[in-house]
Amino acid sequence: MSEVIVDQSFADLGLPSAVLNQLNSMGFTAPTPIQLQAIPAMLAGKNVLGEAQTGTGKTAAFGLPGLSLLDANTRETQMLVVAPTRELAIQVAEALSEFGQKMRGLEVATVYGGAAFGPQIKALRTGAQIIVGTPGRLLDMLNKGVLKLSALRMAVLDEADEMLNMGFIEDIETIMGAVPNTSQRALFSATMPNAIRKLAKTFLVNQEGEQPVNIKIAPKTQNKANIRQRAWQVRGLTKMTALTRLLETMDYQRVLIFVRTRNDTMELTELLQKSGFKASPLSGDLNQSQREQTVSQLRSGHIEILVATDVVARGLDVPEITHVINYDLPGDNESYVHRIGRTGRAGRSGEAILFFRPREKHLLRQYERLTNSSIEFFEVPNAAELSKFRQNSLQEKLVAQVAQGGLDEMTSIVEKMQAETNLTATQIAVALLAQQQQQRPLIVPADPAPKKFAERPERADRGDRKRNDKRANGRDRRDANVEFDTYRIQVGREHGARPQDIVGAIANEGDIDSKYIGQIQLFDNHSLVELPKGMPTGVLRILQRARVRQQQMAMELSDNAIAARPRKPRGERPAPKGFAGGKERQGRGGERRGRRFQ
Repeated sequence: MSEVIVDQSFADLGLPSAVLNQLNSMGFTAPTPIQLQAIPAMLAGKNVLGEAQTGTGKTAAFGLPGLSLLDANTRETQMLVVAPTRELAIQVAEALSEFGQKMRGLEVATVYGGAAFGPQIKALRTGAQIIVGTPGRLLDMLNKGVLKLSALRMAVLDEADEMLNMGFIEDIETIMGAVPNTSQRALFSATMPNAIRKLAKTFLVNQEGEQPVNIKIAPKTQNKANIRQRAWQVRGLTKMTALTRLLETMDYQRVLIFVRTRNDTMELTELLQKSGFKASPLSGDLNQSQREQTVSQLRSGHIEILVATDVVARGLDVPEITHVINYDLPGDNESYVHRIGRTGRAGRSGEAILFFRPREKHLLRQYERLTNSSIEFFEVPNAAELSKFRQNSLQEKLVAQVAQGGLDEMTSIVEKMQAETNLTATQIAVALLAQQQQQRPLIVPADPAPKKFAERPERADRGDRKRNDKRANGRDRRDANVEFDTYRIQVGREHGARPQDIVGAIANEGDIDSKYIGQIQLFDNHSLVELPKGMPTGVLRILQRARVRQQQMAMELSDNAIAARPRKPRGERPAPKGFAGGKERQGRGGERRGRRFQ
């Protein structure tokens, strides 16, 4: 967890009252070392270069002074935060929204790849004061003339070393080059490779030649907590199915489930309630009194499961929480430490469970180092194990009911049924079990086979978009070993859909690698798309609800096949864009990018 300075408070740092009041209501009282150094410097108008590991509170270190310096009454972009991934962008935006909740008129917008342009463009045009986005999509918005930075007061690069590792350095240089010279700048990074230092030297020196305030926080080893950490790799079952099986079969007192966004808290809570669990959401949509009431219900047992986002759950102190479930992994390690710290309180033991996809496996090693503890792998109960659990549970309840006595009237009813129907007691019992099977199956249908197609890569954004565009334009061959079914979606040319829009929606919402998406054929009011045979029902349901160009796909199997398009002889094919007679590729990135092809 982030180290705090006990003899200092946020009130000592010069933050405005609206921000301080919100921090108090969220349970934030003392700043961490990087916040203690960065906030006063940024409030004084200094550029900042911050080097600190995850778990140190960097979001508040730049977010609080950023909120303090902007004018919520002015409908212009005043603060820009660049983050490496969609997940981190969403998390930072959620945090800034929470920190600025008492600032009337404040709007925070997120822009990232893999999502429709329309809503993001609308958010920019309506004048959100804070924009949080990933490099590729921000660059797209700049090129379209939608993202206007003339009124920008602060620009922040968050997790700069991750953006370097993901190949976004040129995009960052272009974005920062568009930031006005009068804007304040900050760069935060866990490490400082030479490329990041060069970037800092280029963009953090102000107009007067003043060097940035350099803040470096030494990493701190965490004490080993009494928390068991276990991880399940998402495969075969959907996360929702896995979650309900765990909640049904494990012994818990209170459970805290973490998801990424406010909408996720509502959707997951609704599904849990329909499955018979006493669940409630805890999100930024609740005011302070509603939050306190929800936490009180959790303590009393009226609620047993709380579904929450990272920001609103910080400071939550309920000793009865025996399990923390990371339904979605957080955008940074700091949030993971805060999450699992909600269990194992007051000297008790606790358990933290993670759902991870293959592409996220590397994060587990980071969590182990940060928490000084190991993470065990486990499997969610399969259909046969769940069937056995339900049958044993029912058997125990029946035995306990008989031992309790007072069944004379029920015995008379059974005997009367036997006399009037010639049914045996066994037949009556079997019929009752059959009714139970319809309501809550004692024999659970066999689990679907794990998907044969690979999980899609990290939602980096620009890299995925380029691969999706290649897939959609037919330049990236589909896997020859995969058999395809043809699906019809209710989105076509009249809705403004393009092949790359469809690929992006399927890849992002269905977690399907774009190379496992076959041909796409557009019609006026619908489209056909090829997807691997044997697609799990849960994935299909997700894709049925997914939207392209604000139009629900309503995906369903189609009897029609996509006609193969004849390939032109090699000599007749047009040269790729950016090449003319073997010349250098030009375009975004200019000569520097062209030199790669020499």
